[in-house]
Amino acid sequence: MEFKFKPIGIIHSPFTRNEDIDARKFSDPQGFDQIQGKLEIFKEYKRGLKDTEGFSHVMVIYVFHKSRGYKLHTKPFLDDQLRGLFSTRSPHRPNPLGLTVVRVLGREGNILKVSGIDMLEGTPILDIKPYTSRDRKSPLRLGWLGNKMKRFCDYSGVVLTVFLFIKKAGIIRFLENQPDKEEICYHNCPLILAR
Repeated sequence: MEFKFKPIGIIHSPFTRNEDIDARKFSDPQGFDQIQGKLEIFKEYKRGLKDTEGFSHVMVIYVFHKSRGYKLHTKPFLDDQLRGLFSTRSPHRPNPLGLTVVRVLGREGNILKVSGIDMLEGTPILDIKPYTSRDRKSPLRLGWLGNKMKRFCDYSGVVLTVFLFIKKAGIIRFLENQPDKEEICYHNCPLILAR
């Protein structure tokens, strides 16, 4: 069975070469949060963007268009040993597809302004889907990556303790008015909240 895909748009990104992307950012859950870009949807698909601006985040499915070849065992940048390709986020895959969740900042016609860009300029977009609470799964296990990311969560115990104290003390209304606060706690403490 074979499939053919037609891009629905392209990504506009500050990154023009692979070397422009600081790979260390991939180990931090908020590493790319401030990187802004645009999803330009081709005119023939523009009407499909209706209502997307009502979502805080969307999932972008795209092609690693600069990727060539693959190996079923690869050495990720965070590790010094070979791992199975499907347990990594390597762009070198049998079907070079990427998936990134981005924050929607606004929409102008056929352009979605977003943050959280970790793709190259001109990357072909295959699809966009809304990111919903259904997409957040727990408990979360990070496999071989768990120990590698632990160093980026050194203070997570303190954050979690403060968060639980605030919740227990009934001050959670403050967090509910600022939904990013609870989300930040969850993202900064994946190892502790997942247990």
